[in-house]
Amino acid sequence: MVDLTQLLLSASYLGLFAIVFAESGLLIGFFLPGDSLLLTAGILAQQGSLHLAGVMLAVTLGAVIGDSTGYFIGRRFGPAVFSRPDHRLFRPEYVGRTQAFFQRHGGLSLILARFVPVVRTVAPTLAGVGQMPYSQFLIYNVVGGLLWATSVPLLGYWLGGLIPHLDRCILLVIGVVIIVSLIPVGLELRKLRVKQR
Repeated sequence: MVDLTQLLLSASYLGLFAIVFAESGLLIGFFLPGDSLLLTAGILAQQGSLHLAGVMLAVTLGAVIGDSTGYFIGRRFGPAVFSRPDHRLFRPEYVGRTQAFFQRHGGLSLILARFVPVVRTVAPTLAGVGQMPYSQFLIYNVVGGLLWATSVPLLGYWLGGLIPHLDRCILLVIGVVIIVSLIPVGLELRKLRVKQR
């Protein structure tokens, strides 16, 4: 908590934008603290250290621009990367599966992916690889970004007002949020294993 608090207080809205952008748009950003950062920002806004509207604006811009960047990375470099049949991670059949997945679940999958760590990092790139039309992608990108950028900081803001000195046990709150957000991933992996059997 101290690290995130100091980071937010020193880097403020620009730092918040940069971290969300990197987590959303760059595949190397999957390790960045998305949900925990937004929760902490909401708590700090409740304490008066940040403005809630500024937090939401910075996160929305970082999420939408980051996702668009990830999309174009996937669209530009995806076909070349996935064209090598002997590659262990990037196989050509994955492109077909990705296209089928987005055709089946559409933009709803992009909106839901925004709330799941790691998945929100790779989903826009895979949408680009799968050649989802950008106009369609952008709509779901904006909707998902807005929902995520408002709901998670608002949750932190609400909890910060509800529980006195929440900053002393924020790690527990963050842990619960991470576990809850990973439940859908676990369920999908379980379904995949059952289908493979």
